[in-house]
Amino acid sequence: MSSETITTALFLIATVVAAAVLINAVFPVVSNMAGTFSSTTHESDVRMRTDFKIILTYATTSDPGTADIYLKNIGTERISATEVPRWDVFFGKVGEFVRIPYGPSTGNGGWTEVFDGDTSYDINGNHFWDPGETVKITVVTKNTVSLAKYDLVYFQISLPNGIWRSNEFTVS
Repeated sequence: MSSETITTALFLIATVVAAAVLINAVFPVVSNMAGTFSSTTHESDVRMRTDFKIILTYATTSDPGTADIYLKNIGTERISATEVPRWDVFFGKVGEFVRIPYGPSTGNGGWTEVFDGDTSYDINGNHFWDPGETVKITVVTKNTVSLAKYDLVYFQISLPNGIWRSNEFTVS
């Protein structure tokens, strides 16, 4: 009888030790998976709530290599003005477009936005592109893209979270 008690006690101790080892090995993995799942869920939620529409595109030969594009935030996510420099803008003739860097026009051109601090675009002046607000983007291509009247132009903008829109329009 005492041998059965000792054997049972050893099996019980071995089971407790095995359970502790298993918990120590599995718990961090489960915790890490929960964090990853939570992060992924948040990113997906932001992407689903982010939406914008190109509402007007305009380029003319009177100011060659320059175009104005108006974007309206039609989603429910507001976008910080600090994210604007990370947007990707592509512009040029269809099949010959290039990535235009953010900032005032340099030798290769550039693009800038109007809304941050401009109450005609940033209606409540909070430095966010809120739902319902419009952003004006001015693209200056300098020597990288030459446009002539009736050229078909391609414009694409991509936000840092991967949401993008494109449009083709004609130079007037």
